[in-house]
Amino acid sequence: MKIARFTSGGSDPQFGIVDDEDLVVVAGDPMFQGFETTGERVPLAEAKLLAPVIPRSKVVGIGLNYPGVEALLPAGSKTDPVIFLKPNTSVVGPGDAIQLPPVPGRVLHEGELAIVIGSVAKRVREEDADDVVFGYTIANDVTAIDQMLDDGQWARAKGYDTFCPIGPFIETDLDPRGVPIRTVVDGEERSSGHTRDLILSIPEIIARVSDVWTLLPGDLILTGSPLGRLEIEDGQRVEVEIGTIGRLVNPVRNRG
Repeated sequence: MKIARFTSGGSDPQFGIVDDEDLVVVAGDPMFQGFETTGERVPLAEAKLLAPVIPRSKVVGIGLNYPGVEALLPAGSKTDPVIFLKPNTSVVGPGDAIQLPPVPGRVLHEGELAIVIGSVAKRVREEDADDVVFGYTIANDVTAIDQMLDDGQWARAKGYDTFCPIGPFIETDLDPRGVPIRTVVDGEERSSGHTRDLILSIPEIIARVSDVWTLLPGDLILTGSPLGRLEIEDGQRVEVEIGTIGRLVNPVRNRG
């Protein structure tokens, strides 16, 4: 099923199950309180979709996890997949603006499949990885790439406010092994790929990350972005589409 987090008519944030053109309102946070419904239905067209989860703890990223992405790095750089952190304050939702900070150089979009962790996970074995997954959503791992190269580390360049749009829904029934990923900027396809090309598979990612940090319910793991023409600029519109999850759409604006 698809889970949304939303407001409607000035309400506090609520959760709902997508049912055709409606949201069936859930009594509480389904990650912690199950899927009991209230009987209320809200038309999707009248709902303001929010980031479907706000990580209580952390957003973990996996870099260099598709073939060819080493082309973004200087010659001689390490090209094995890299684990990094983004702060939870970088998370925004569908329709929210990606705000470009006043830094020199390129800023990139990176459309990715994101794992939503559903239970406490520590040193998880690959064969048990599905047991700790609540579902999957779409993420855009926005990156100030030239700043990252100058810094020699990834935290600042990937950690700005608004640099982690996610949404529009959490899909709880997705098979992540064979999902197409496509990113479009102003109507032009800029990158496309498929999760079958991941260097580290989803179970390998969960095992590797949970060996470093205990994962908590609501934590996100971004699984990597296919190579493409990734640069974004003020005034553009970025759309990331993944399988049956839907499309995550965000405008790009210079930070005021």
